This record gives sequence, structure tokens and C-alpha cells, in this order.
Amino acid sequence: MEHFDVVIVGAGLSGIGAAYHLQNEAAKKSYVILEGREAIGGTWDLFRYPGVRSDSDMFTLGYNFKPWREAKAIADGPSIRKYVRDTASENGIDKNIRFNHMVKRASWDSATARWTVEAEAGAQKQIVRFTCNFLFMCSGYYSYKGGYDPEFAGRETFKGRIVHPQKWPGDLDYKNKKVVVIGSGATAVTVVPEMAKDAAHVTMLQRSPTYMVSRPAEDASANWLRAHLPAMLAYQLIRWRNVLFGMYFFNKSRKKPKQVKHYLIDMLKKELPPDYDVKTHFTPSYNPWDQRLCLVPDSDFFQAIKNEKASVVTDHIEAFTPAGIKLKSGKELEADIIVTATGLKLELLGGLQVTVDGEARDLSKSMSYKGLMYSDVPNLASCFGYTNASWTLKCDLTCEFVTRLLNYMDRKGVQIATPRRDASVEEAPWLDFSSGYVQRALEILPKQGAKKPWKLDQNYALDILTLRYSKIDDGTMEFAKAHAVAPANTDAARIAAE
Repeated sequence: MEHFDVVIVGAGLSGIGAAYHLQNEAAKKSYVILEGREAIGGTWDLFRYPGVRSDSDMFTLGYNFKPWREAKAIADGPSIRKYVRDTASENGIDKNIRFNHMVKRASWDSATARWTVEAEAGAQKQIVRFTCNFLFMCSGYYSYKGGYDPEFAGRETFKGRIVHPQKWPGDLDYKNKKVVVIGSGATAVTVVPEMAKDAAHVTMLQRSPTYMVSRPAEDASANWLRAHLPAMLAYQLIRWRNVLFGMYFFNKSRKKPKQVKHYLIDMLKKELPPDYDVKTHFTPSYNPWDQRLCLVPDSDFFQAIKNEKASVVTDHIEAFTPAGIKLKSGKELEADIIVTATGLKLELLGGLQVTVDGEARDLSKSMSYKGLMYSDVPNLASCFGYTNASWTLKCDLTCEFVTRLLNYMDRKGVQIATPRRDASVEEAPWLDFSSGYVQRALEILPKQGAKKPWKLDQNYALDILTLRYSKIDDGTMEFAKAHAVAPANTDAARIAAE
């Protein structure tokens, strides 16, 4: 078995960022990235549906160490994929990636202070094993096998084609076709205006409305700053402006939800025809930021409605029919193609099976330490971004904390770091979010606590203090030395281990 100081799982936005931080902040550490697919990019390589783009601005979704240099702040999928791949190649990270290595199991041994990581390699799914002192899971938050796709009555009778955005077929021809898109989240709001350019008509069918906010795809002030200031200075100024505004808007939504709701709906009314039924189709029953807001770049979704290339129907599905979808109201929507933009399936650590000293661990029973480690599980961290801000903001801070932890352990001559749970700390759901994909997955997610370091702030400024500057030895993290000398990386050691 090959041994590395750190095994990083996943070569997407988080994994490439983790490798960069490791190389630059804990440079003596050896590492490998195990990637289950055949390409760099994660989400931005997997998703290929029409118009795929970010729903966060790239000045906050981008890495804190690499300025975003493109004109569009709301970037399309291929541009983000290129950004991630360029980061990997510019820093030599791509040389440390093992593709088609799907990590399945990880077993911790306290005697040697090592994880044994087991992966299925290649098309034959050959079992390969690696050992490491620290396991860093950057595998995202949802299942790559497929999205959430409910079983609608009569589905098998539909004569057209049914597709889910996560598995978009490259041969789908929707030109001059009638399309129904089921859903009202970020994917639906992206797919509808893009398909409407060529389709005969696109109908977005939703059970209930979502808050939508229009924003220019290009940030004029950001582009001006980038033209007149050094790239990194301009990037950091824009980044902090966007972070602070996002924090302000989120906090105001929490403190004055009715006021923010009226503000958002009033903005929407200006985007739609004067006689449009905004109350039915665009006025959610929940408060702003109980779920993520949907971003509409350059008002493209609303423009498609104005041009009568797209429409919104708010109703419930009774059944699929040969010609489309029958609604509970009695109305039937004709369709040649149905797109089930019904969301993702959350999956913790890519479905990793974890064993600690021979005992299987169910991480849904654990408590999350600072949003990145797990109670009573040694030397394992994971990247999980914000629900109310850009994913990468939290991931950058998580990577910084991991490198601080590794460097601290080296200075103190210890090999094991384990967050120890205080039984007196009250539990709470890990995510306080009403979105369907979160609610469906609460039982598989860890818990958070009622107080630090177990409580999640969902606040970038507070997390800077917690993850970048707070003491590593905080009284909760327990440090220990390995009980025995780890075997050398030899053929004999490999045979003994197997």
C-alpha cells in the first residue's frame, strides 16, 4: 500500500483548493487526490444541462488565492470548470490526482495513527488501498449516482422523453418541442430560459413559488476596479463588498422578514407584465432565506415569460399521461419532453463507510465540530460550504484550519487529533433550512450543538475568527501519540497489512 500524509478525496472545487492550501501552508506533507470520475471539476464537470451556471458570484465562489478574471461575475459551467482546472495545472496539483478511484471505505487504527482508505479503481472496480495520517473528504454534499427523482403515477405511460438535469443526455433535441420543467429551484430557473431559446414553449411547473432575484451577469463596478487596480487587490475588495452585503441582507431577512419579503416581491413585479399573477406564481409561503434565493442573471427567466416563450404553472401533479402531465386542478399540460428538475440527493462524505478501531461509525449520530470534523472520529475533516453564501468561502477557511491543525500536531509531536463530544451539549439539526433536499436528508446528516465549537454560525466573518485565528488546542480537541510505530512503506508491510 502507498502511504501519504494526507489523502484528499475529490478533485472538484473543494479538493483542488484543499491541495493548494496543503502545498502552500503545510508544504512538507505528502498528499494524493483520489477522484472517482475521470476528470477534474466535480459539479462543474458533471452537470451539463443547458445554461448550467453558478448561482453565486465568482468573486466569492472563486478561491481566496486566485482572482476571478472573467467579465461575467455570474459564470457559466464551462468557465468555472476551466478556472478549477487552471488552478490545478498552474500549481502542479493535477500530477497528484488518481482518476477513476472511487473511495468506498476508510478504517482508522489508533495504534499506528493511520487511516486505511479503500477505493474501487477503473472500470473493473479493482480494490486498491492507501494509508494516510489524515483523511480530508472533499467529495461534495450530494450523490453523484443520480438526483432526487420522485416516482410520479403514470410515468411509464408518457410517450415523450423524461430527463433529470444531473444526467443530461447529450443527444436530447428539444428544438421546436413542448417542454415541461418540474421544479422551481436554481436548476429550473437556469434551464427554462435556455431551453426557451429553441423550444416551441417551456412551462415551469411548480408546487410552490421560490424567491427570485434578478442581477446583471456582469458586475460593472467590479470590472472597473479590475481595470484600474492590481488583480488581487481588486479581487479582495470586490469579494469583501459582496460578502458584507450578503451578510447584511441575510441578517435583515432574519430580523425583518416581512419587510424583505415585500422588497423582493416589489422588485419582481417590475420584471413581469403588469397583469401577471405575482401572488400565485412568485410569492412564497416561507420567509426569505428559509431556503436559498434563486438568482436570475440579466433577467433572462423573466424575459422568456415576457416573450411568451416560457410560462409558469403553480399546481400539483396527479399523474403523467401519454401526452404530458395531468394536474390536480384538472388541467393537462402537453409535453414532448419532461425535465424533472426536482433536486439533489444529499450524501454525507460521498457515502463513505467509516470504521474506527474496528468499530463501524454512523456519522449521522455524531456532532459536527466547527462544521468540518466529527465527534470521536480522529484525523478526519470534510469540506461543506455555506447555505446562505458561496460554497468556497467556508471551504477556504476549512482548508486553512486543517493545515493549522497539521502544523500544530507536528510542533507538539502528536499524531492524533480527535474532537471529543461533551454529553451535556444539546443537539440541533446540522442545517436549519426548509429546502426539500435538506429536509429529506436530515436523518443521514450529523448534528450540531447549541454552543461553540459545535454550533454552526453560517457567518463568514465569525468563521474567520473561529477557523483562522482561534486556538487549536481549545479544550475540546484531544491530542494523543500513536501507540505503536507504523510499518514502513515496504512490500512486507503491504503483505502484512493485507
